Amino acid sequence: MEQQKGPITIDGKKISAEIKEEIAQEVIKIKATGGKTPHLAAILVGNDGASQTYVGAKVKACEQVGFASTLVRLEENISEADLLQEVQKINEDPEIDGLIVQLPLPSHISVQKVTARIRPEKDVDGFTPANVGRMALNWPAYISATPYGILELFKRYEIETSGKHCVVIGRSHIVGSPMSILMARNDYPGNCTVTVTHSRTQNLKEIARSADILIVAIGKQGFVTEDMVKPGAVVIDVGIHRIEDATKKSGFRLVGDVKYEEVSKKASAITPVPGGVGPMTIAALLYNTLQSAQGKIYGG
Repeated sequence: MEQQKGPITIDGKKISAEIKEEIAQEVIKIKATGGKTPHLAAILVGNDGASQTYVGAKVKACEQVGFASTLVRLEENISEADLLQEVQKINEDPEIDGLIVQLPLPSHISVQKVTARIRPEKDVDGFTPANVGRMALNWPAYISATPYGILELFKRYEIETSGKHCVVIGRSHIVGSPMSILMARNDYPGNCTVTVTHSRTQNLKEIARSADILIVAIGKQGFVTEDMVKPGAVVIDVGIHRIEDATKKSGFRLVGDVKYEEVSKKASAITPVPGGVGPMTIAALLYNTLQSAQGKIYGG
């Protein structure tokens, strides 16, 4: 990527809108030829405010692109056995293409057991062992939403990844670990030399400073500062934190794991918070559901 005056702002809001429009057009074609309308189901346990907001946004996004959607609301005190039964019902429903179980779940329910119960063919969140394993082998798989969204940002901004040093800060199963696998694979985006760093890493600042591509998913507000970034690096900020701000109508603003104002002066391209990686999540989920409806990952 050529150096230019000021960084490229990697606009996830714009790209997610483009992806949704592409999916909507595909759904119009499917319906016109008498094909099956893609159908996403979500299970929501309890009354967590943030979870209700997220699920509501997913249902609304389904309407926008012409998908069918089902929302299963369950009480906070539902037994694990009953929840597993609800998952099994959706597994066996031929009308439903994708299933997501909104996290977090109540403490008396095992996330592991619930995730393992979802049929891999309907696991559009990409969290089951089958899909994680397929991704690691670079086989067709449902890639979880945030990593998939980041890959799309690289593609659509034509960011070169081959031969680059990619440093991932954070090793969660949802972002850091899958990103490290995806960036090292023999594909585009990929073919990077990857270093995974975390809370026990020594000389983290020096390692981060050697990155051509820095992916930050550590969950600590403003963790990455200007002195941790190589001039001209591409910086992907996955973090999202709500902080009080009396000047805003809402009373708060959103910031990331990267100190944007100072780091953007050194980067060649950077994702803002909000409006960077975040909006890509639902677009990725819709894309996975479309693939499921078309039998593109596990066959028709």
